[in-house]
Amino acid sequence: MVSKRIFITGIAGFIGFHLALFLKKRGDFVTGCDNFNSYYDPELKRERARILREEGISFSETDICQTAFLQTALVENEITHLVHLAAQAGVRHSIKHPEPYVHSNLEGFVKVMEALRAAPKVKCVYASSSSVYGLNTKIPFSETDPTDSPANLYGATKKSNELIAHAYHHLYGIPLTGLRFFTVYGPWGRPDMAYFSFTRAILAGEKIQVYNNGKMRRDFTYIDDIIQGTVAAIDLGAASEIFNLGNNHPEDLLTLISLIEEHTKKRAKIELLPMQPGEVETTFADIAKSQKMLKFAPKTGLKEGMGKFVEWYLEERKKS
Repeated sequence: MVSKRIFITGIAGFIGFHLALFLKKRGDFVTGCDNFNSYYDPELKRERARILREEGISFSETDICQTAFLQTALVENEITHLVHLAAQAGVRHSIKHPEPYVHSNLEGFVKVMEALRAAPKVKCVYASSSSVYGLNTKIPFSETDPTDSPANLYGATKKSNELIAHAYHHLYGIPLTGLRFFTVYGPWGRPDMAYFSFTRAILAGEKIQVYNNGKMRRDFTYIDDIIQGTVAAIDLGAASEIFNLGNNHPEDLLTLISLIEEHTKKRAKIELLPMQPGEVETTFADIAKSQKMLKFAPKTGLKEGMGKFVEWYLEERKKS
């Protein structure tokens, strides 16, 4: 396979970090950018960044809204593929803090599209989300399902990304592939996500808050499986596609908690609470299209994946 020259936005983020390491290891040229925002502790991103640099991956600390920087970076580095992962994440955060979602997920996405318009031969894979399915009641979620009833602003911005991408492909022929990620977890993950915050709290003997009285199911997808699907999308280089990347096996939130208890050998102190605004009860990916076109085949179940996460977490805690 001919090596590619790949630019990753959000390269010091959870998925960006793992993707950059994988692509570098297989022989691709990898660079990118990250703005190191403070949505969660930037020190985790700094540590990821340190590892990336140790592996010979250089990148810039800048915001995706700097269109001139992006345009120059694509040309000067002779980029063949752009993977756009930079975004403001988090469902509940979007309810009280809408501004960063408008800045990063809407304005920032358009800035990336404009940079690609100036370099139309660059193929782009961008991060969408299972949140686009919103209030959809059909299970499992398929790429052909309606996605016009978002449950929160975050989901609305991700649906907007897909619409904007479609318009830019239609107008300018830019190759654009959207990936709807389903609850990605694993080592070096995001501290705001339930599996991470629950692990920290359980080990600290603190109470954890569980919404909808624990009656929630998520299609937890291990990071290595997400990277496999993302790399397959890069290599496919489709003209205009959207794919689900999920484990195709939703698990109860209480099952997640019991697995953390098993791996940490600690009992959880649980506070059951009502459903929170913006949340949905179940996510469940239909991956038939991804299986067919990307040969996507998630291999890691939640028990194994959480075992790897807890092992990593305990090792990192020893260092601090």
